[in-house]
Amino acid sequence: MVEFALPKNSKPIEGKEWPKPEGATNTKAVKVYRWSPDDGQNPRIDTYHIDLDDCGPMVLDALIKIKNEVDSTLTFRRSCREGVCGSCAMNIDGTNTLACTKYIADAKNDLRIYPLPHQEVIKDLVPDQTHFFAQYREIEPWLKTDTPAPERERLQSPEDRAKVDGLWECVLCACCSTSCPSYWWNEDRYLGPAILLQAYRWLADSRDEATGERLDNLEDPFRLYRCHTIMNCTKTCPKHLNPAKAIASIKKMMVDRRL
Repeated sequence: MVEFALPKNSKPIEGKEWPKPEGATNTKAVKVYRWSPDDGQNPRIDTYHIDLDDCGPMVLDALIKIKNEVDSTLTFRRSCREGVCGSCAMNIDGTNTLACTKYIADAKNDLRIYPLPHQEVIKDLVPDQTHFFAQYREIEPWLKTDTPAPERERLQSPEDRAKVDGLWECVLCACCSTSCPSYWWNEDRYLGPAILLQAYRWLADSRDEATGERLDNLEDPFRLYRCHTIMNCTKTCPKHLNPAKAIASIKKMMVDRRL
């Protein structure tokens, strides 16, 4: 029987439990993954208690309250607080999502917050997304044309414009890619659902004139075809997009150009 062992100092241990707010009658326990590269210690799970009557409704509100009022060493990313920047992507109660759009009330028991899975952790809830954005650069995510630029914008019919709906809304939070088992095992070669959805965004754009070049770039046993339609990506997307459908559309384009 095969046995798998976690790397040294990687198994989380029970951390510090902070006291409940004085006088609070409506509290929620928030268990947060903590790890620092500076102390050489195992990751730990610290427990904080927040007064729900004195806190905003979202998970990000709870994290900001903890950092501002309880433990200033807690580290996480955040920016827009409106679900459009993708900065605060985390694993919350077992699901990859955005902390700014996830309600605290959705957690029936203790609220558990971890960094996105399968990315190296820089500190606490901050994953290293260097490789993820390097893959994004590989697909050349900009309009490519050979024809001379018009005097004004490149026009597009309403019907063609509608073809990129469900694609342009992606905020590159990486929730989908880090929920994909195929990406866990093959991230060095498989581009993953987020990047492939972005790739299809340009393939579907009627103004782009580099379809053949883009498909050539994706024609590889690993870059595209490691997708096994597990559908974790679509289930977890906080923007309610469908990366699996975009990947299937790319595969169809690959077949169609051979016919």
